[in-house]
Amino acid sequence: MARSTTYYPEPQISKFVFASKYMAPFWTVVRVYLGWLWLQAGWHKVMDPKWVGAEAGTSIRGFLNRAVSLSQGDNPSVSAWYAWLIEKIFLPMSTFMSYAVAFGEVLVGIALIVGFLTGAAAFFGGLMNAAFLLAGTLSTNPIMFLLATWLVLAWRIAGYYGLDYWVLPYLGAPRGEFDKGKPQNASPRTAKV
Repeated sequence: MARSTTYYPEPQISKFVFASKYMAPFWTVVRVYLGWLWLQAGWHKVMDPKWVGAEAGTSIRGFLNRAVSLSQGDNPSVSAWYAWLIEKIFLPMSTFMSYAVAFGEVLVGIALIVGFLTGAAAFFGGLMNAAFLLAGTLSTNPIMFLLATWLVLAWRIAGYYGLDYWVLPYLGAPRGEFDKGKPQNASPRTAKV
């Protein structure tokens, strides 16, 4: 029995919100704002010797030990499986994790601000937010996670006013319907002139 593929067209509202160049200014503001939040958080850590430098790992060990303590008691706010992950994997690698978090935040921030691989940068930022939330930390993480999720959905247009305008077509991403004057997936051999 042959399997067939079913194609579900994208709803028009979704196309407008997440792929229309008319929404590009909105997504640019969201992208730069979220990038600035990541850059600030990361820069603070990179300049702190307890995150990066002679005492690297000190701050993250404190953060992770607090998360483990939140997994105990009558009303734990950290899941037991995540506490196990922290104890067995993250704490033994605390120095590496300290550098990874600090520089990861800076790189995500810079990538979002300049619009470079916006969808991937937002995904990795959201992944860090999810890790912080699982560790029992609220702060700005829910808002940042929500914005990152939306940027992942709007990856096609969120970097329109950024490096993605040139990078995505170079990597082979199809041009959107908003670029009617440019052939989709055009290569030098197949483009109609």
